[in-house]
Amino acid sequence: MNLSYFIATRYFRSKEKKNFITVLSRISMIGVAVGTMALVVVLSVFNGLEGLIKDLYASFDADLKVMPRLGKSFEVDEEFLSEMRETAGVEILTEVIEDNALVRYGEHQVVATLKGVSENFLQQNRFEKGYFSGNKSLGEEGRPQAILGRGLSYFLLLDLDDEFELMQVFYPKEPRAGSIDPASMYNRSVIRPAGIFSIEKQYDDEYLIVPLGFAADLLEYGNRRSALEIKVADGYSIEEVKYRLRDQLGEEFIVNDSNEQHASLLMTIRLEKLFVFLTLTFILAVASFNIFFSLSMLAIEKKKDIAVLLAMGGKRSLIKSIYLKEGAIIAFSGALIGLLLGFLICWAQDSFGLVSLGVTSSIVDAYPVRMKWTDFLYTSLSVVLITLLASYRPALIASKVNTTSHL
Repeated sequence: MNLSYFIATRYFRSKEKKNFITVLSRISMIGVAVGTMALVVVLSVFNGLEGLIKDLYASFDADLKVMPRLGKSFEVDEEFLSEMRETAGVEILTEVIEDNALVRYGEHQVVATLKGVSENFLQQNRFEKGYFSGNKSLGEEGRPQAILGRGLSYFLLLDLDDEFELMQVFYPKEPRAGSIDPASMYNRSVIRPAGIFSIEKQYDDEYLIVPLGFAADLLEYGNRRSALEIKVADGYSIEEVKYRLRDQLGEEFIVNDSNEQHASLLMTIRLEKLFVFLTLTFILAVASFNIFFSLSMLAIEKKKDIAVLLAMGGKRSLIKSIYLKEGAIIAFSGALIGLLLGFLICWAQDSFGLVSLGVTSSIVDAYPVRMKWTDFLYTSLSVVLITLLASYRPALIASKVNTTSHL
């Protein structure tokens, strides 16, 4: 058997002039390499976009958010809040009142999402990512200040340097019976704009951050709250604290982590990543037909050599394994080259930002990339599986050569 294998390798590895089959084999290897590289790069870009969105949202959203399962608000008292603060893993508890209100600045007005927060709101690493200008403060009692999104400031033509112009905030209320005074139909308060943030368009165009007392008075919420935002202490798992709070609060409340707060968006990105992976894998499968044709032509060309090898005692399983190994060489070589090229391109993009987003006002200048070993693993498995499947049929044809008709 060793002699047969030696003769076989001599037949299939002999140095000869390049022909069409050799060129086609090398084209197949290049196709595998390019497909593998494309898979690695595209998947890494999707990972980067997902990571960027998570980082941006984390600078606005808390680690955990407690909301009522029914309705848009719930009653709180000091005993309830104290129990929440004493829960293991809870470092900072922020009370939130959130509702829509009309905001006017000068001659311009827009409906915004008014978010009233307690004093410790800015202690949760807020606005660390993205853009911020002005004073990162909500003022003090009697002199409240607001922080608003950049899109909202554009709508209002806001000027932070104008110390004399204040924002007016209006909120509708139930009219009194028999009253015809328009002023009785809404509450009105004034507040000074202090800072402008830019994180993501949804937040930039909608949110006006104000002190909790300001929102409670304007919206007449009293002891009701829209949500409670929690920063998890270092050394504690967010998942662990989340399930502990769910057990403590019961079925009347929902406790979501940052991913669950944006579950639909993250699911959309992951579905897009999956479909792109399947699409590129299908393209790679089509490209693998080159391997099928090159090995099939090689099997036809080497029929006499195969017949000689079989006549000398070689087994058909040996012929089959030789062609499978030939396909494996193309697969592993192309996959290795593609993985290396994909890694180098992603590293260069991450280090030097070669491909720009083309948006001058964007928070990041270049496409973000984030490489994961699982993407490399799944890509390698897909490439090797496709190419080996493409090699199986030619190997089967070669192993069924009739020895009597080719000697």
